[in-house]
Amino acid sequence: MRVIHDLNDIRRVSNAVVAIGVFDGVHRAHRTIIKAAIERARRIGGSAVVVTFWPHPRGQESVYSLEHRLRLFEQLGVGLCVVLPFTRSFARLSPEAFANKIICGCLKARAVYVGGNFRFGRGAAGDASDLSRLLKPCGVTVRVFKMLKTHGTIVSSSYIRQLISRGKLAAARKLLMRPVSVYGHVVHGTGRGTRLGFPTANIDPHHEISPPSGIYAVRVLFNGTKAKGICYIGTRPTFRRSNACPSIEVHILRFKKSLYGKYLEAQFIKKIRNDKAFESPEALVGQIKRDIIKAKKILS
Repeated sequence: MRVIHDLNDIRRVSNAVVAIGVFDGVHRAHRTIIKAAIERARRIGGSAVVVTFWPHPRGQESVYSLEHRLRLFEQLGVGLCVVLPFTRSFARLSPEAFANKIICGCLKARAVYVGGNFRFGRGAAGDASDLSRLLKPCGVTVRVFKMLKTHGTIVSSSYIRQLISRGKLAAARKLLMRPVSVYGHVVHGTGRGTRLGFPTANIDPHHEISPPSGIYAVRVLFNGTKAKGICYIGTRPTFRRSNACPSIEVHILRFKKSLYGKYLEAQFIKKIRNDKAFESPEALVGQIKRDIIKAKKILS
């Protein structure tokens, strides 16, 4: 998949079918829009293009970081992704300028696919009906997808973030159509895990939301490899004050190589226990051994 961060770098795209949205979460509703755009592009011999934004227009934590989203777009079969920097000057664009300069001018779209809650332009003044009206003179058709609901609740990234933050991973998984996960590069930690006999990869999740503190059985993806592991989320209360910044640490079973600087994804399969302080490092080591036994049973 080709990724463009500057509209000036866009070469002519023939018969572009453009799916527009933040697509934070790439959840069930987002996938419906993107897959429909891909299918339409195939039928007309065109190109499927996803237009997304970074940073998040609402300035909040994401279900998925930009890097994570790009991986998922590619897996869905998207050929080109345009990442529009959500700067102050971009936020001041009028709905008319967004439609005429970007959609008609730069992208030369043939069709645009958006969700029913799509907003655009300065102050989010434009909606999906405005987009249809503004693009009609350019000959661009707009397909608006109805909001999906589950048990009467709209399937949205904000709802999924609530589920994840409350530890409702099974419910979030159904809407994401994949396990809840964090994705980021491995950074240097304190080295305490290695000293205890359980080396960990410390993940910088790039503003992705993570489940509540605790120990989880996880599947770990890195360098095209899938492995088993346990993930710790918490403030290390055995060694630190309770108000320390939370860390995300993954111990990969039967793996001792360094992953510093590499990207790693930890998919949360099941929570093993809550975080807690232990009387001594030795007591913690004993508990970790029991956690690993449980994780192996869960992941086998």
